[in-house]
Amino acid sequence: MRKDSLLFRHAKTFYWAGLFLPKDTLEKCSHLYDFCRTLDDIADQKKELSFKKKQFKIFKTKFKERSNSLPVIKNIWRLIDKENISKKIVLDLFDGVESDLKKTIRVTSKNNLLLYSYRVAGTVGLMMAKILKVNKKDSLMGAIDLGVAMQLTNIARDVIEDKKNNRFYISHNFNSIKKTIQMADMLYLHSLNSIRDIPIGFRFSILVARRIYRQIGYEILKEKNINNYNEAGKIYVSKIKKCVQTFFSLIDFIQILCTKPKREEISNLCLIIKKKINLHERI
Repeated sequence: MRKDSLLFRHAKTFYWAGLFLPKDTLEKCSHLYDFCRTLDDIADQKKELSFKKKQFKIFKTKFKERSNSLPVIKNIWRLIDKENISKKIVLDLFDGVESDLKKTIRVTSKNNLLLYSYRVAGTVGLMMAKILKVNKKDSLMGAIDLGVAMQLTNIARDVIEDKKNNRFYISHNFNSIKKTIQMADMLYLHSLNSIRDIPIGFRFSILVARRIYRQIGYEILKEKNINNYNEAGKIYVSKIKKCVQTFFSLIDFIQILCTKPKREEISNLCLIIKKKINLHERI
């Protein structure tokens, strides 16, 4: 793993989980993360809105034109071509990031929250599944569930920071935070069955990422009220607890090997998304 990789520098949970992947697969995941992080940073940077919109437009144009002038675009197109990733998935990601390019962002319904989470994170889960050679359509839907669950966890963790930036994905009260974590938890549970269809050499890494990200939500719930939450700062999972969750992921791994798969059902999330987006064109 390159020390200048954005995955190495910024995504500690994903880097930890990535250590259980083959080197070439981790490199592909790093290229995907670098692209997504570069796009996110355009929207998140402390610049004038007009400047961010201009940068976003330039970056999107370079993507559509398959420009070789930026390594992140060159690398993402190599992944798209090699891993049979639909361009529409990446354009969904652009739509999600573009929706953050406003002076004030206010998500007013659960359905809109889930649709936004699909665009900025479910898309990433879907692309990751393609890199990990998942082909079964129901399992690709499960990858969307896992990506959205992780985004909901991020939203629950970043309420204070988002409020400072006039982003109101959920309300700044502990009940809303708790409900968001509970919604994420349902998706974490639903995604487990789909992980069976990840080739065995890649499976443990995803189980680790799933467990550690889910633990972030549990760490938030330990704060119990909004005052404690406000004083806690950004909540992380300690290295010791990462090791514990890695052990539990090994139990998940064995459980998947030793039990028969349950009948796969499309989650309510995917049903909501399907009303707005043709997922079959993406998977």
